[in-house]
Amino acid sequence: MLGYAKGKGYVIDNLEDLNSLPSFDNAVIVAQTTQNKLFFEQVKDWAERQYPHYKQFHTICDATTRRQAEVQRLANDVDTMIVVGGRDSGNTQRLAQIAKQAGVQTFHVEDESGLDFDKLTSTHNIGITAGASTPNWIIKRIYRALEIFPFKKRQRWYNLLFTLQRPLLLTNIYVSIGAGSLCYACTRLQGISDNFPNVLISILYVQSMHILNNLIGTKADRYNDPDRASFYDKNKILLSLLAFIAGGVGLMTAYTIGLIPFIVLLIMSVLGLSYDFKIIPKQFFSGRYRKIRDIPGSKTILIAMAWGIVTSVLPFMFAAESVFTSTIWVFLWSTSLVFARTAFFDILDMQGDRIVGKETIPILLGEKKAIRLLKAILLANFAILIISALFSFLTSLGFFLAICPVFVFIVISAHDRGYMLPGTRLEFLVETNFVLAGFATLIWSLF
Repeated sequence: MLGYAKGKGYVIDNLEDLNSLPSFDNAVIVAQTTQNKLFFEQVKDWAERQYPHYKQFHTICDATTRRQAEVQRLANDVDTMIVVGGRDSGNTQRLAQIAKQAGVQTFHVEDESGLDFDKLTSTHNIGITAGASTPNWIIKRIYRALEIFPFKKRQRWYNLLFTLQRPLLLTNIYVSIGAGSLCYACTRLQGISDNFPNVLISILYVQSMHILNNLIGTKADRYNDPDRASFYDKNKILLSLLAFIAGGVGLMTAYTIGLIPFIVLLIMSVLGLSYDFKIIPKQFFSGRYRKIRDIPGSKTILIAMAWGIVTSVLPFMFAAESVFTSTIWVFLWSTSLVFARTAFFDILDMQGDRIVGKETIPILLGEKKAIRLLKAILLANFAILIISALFSFLTSLGFFLAICPVFVFIVISAHDRGYMLPGTRLEFLVETNFVLAGFATLIWSLF
């Protein structure tokens, strides 16, 4: 701005400097795009009172204006504000200034290492805001550090429960338990009573494939979830061994129940392993889509279909009492439920996925459209269960399991409205949906 003013510009950042300026016959008042809106309003009032002939232009960026207004509103509901961003960022400095002017305890930090937990001991409600250029993964790390902190003051069992959540998620143990629970629900929906081998296969397959996918996908995790990337870097050998043992035992279990289930699971495992490798030789095709992962949205669709096959189709192959029609309905229910779960995590990871060039469904559609799509899928999932149970395509368990799409719908809506931030609790809650399916099935089976 000073360059364009060609020596005729004056920079002020307080009213005292403003009053010290000489009077001008003609003047233009503009603001840095990230200027404090309240201060600029004071400058405009000053000019209207003393120099109404000065021209004024609103040059504060709309995004900056909205963010500052959000900080003012948030400050009314919290007693501490964490402002995340560079120390030298004027944008972030002004957010911190607005929070302080609102009378709340304010900390300006660049990352989680700047948090002073000793000063947060008496805090009940914490607000988090960030500069426009602050990466999402830094905000996530701040939030994860803060969400652990309050439980130090809670009961010991509650603290222990929360402390266990992160390792269970990092090692994919919890998601594999969820896969087994979902398989148990799928078998009972189809009227299959002998379900232990299929539940075991589901647990082992999902455990193996998810660990391998995380090992391969650490590039995106460095942005989306640096803690997960660090965990997999440090324990690469042990986790690889666990993945191959789980996959091998799963294949052997499938072989004991039949050759066809074994072949199906083997093909699925090979496709999972080849997801990030170039499967089309360069001499045949030199274009972009030489890997499965290069196909837009392939990850979400393939994960959902793999879960659907292992939790509903393999049990059908194993059990003589299963009816093919019921298997179709159960496959649709299982696949759509897993699709909603995986696509929701893709929404949370959009920034890191963009950086590494992933074309997930939320990136293709945009966040708002993707959330609307997931809500529509969950409503269809609910309808599948109710209609199938009403017309006896499935067992009456369908009425009980209708709680699952409703549960996920509520979680996604809560996040969409800003009530749940991305973090360990949100991720654990989403994965709990599958455990809920298993628990509801157990209750139905008993009573």
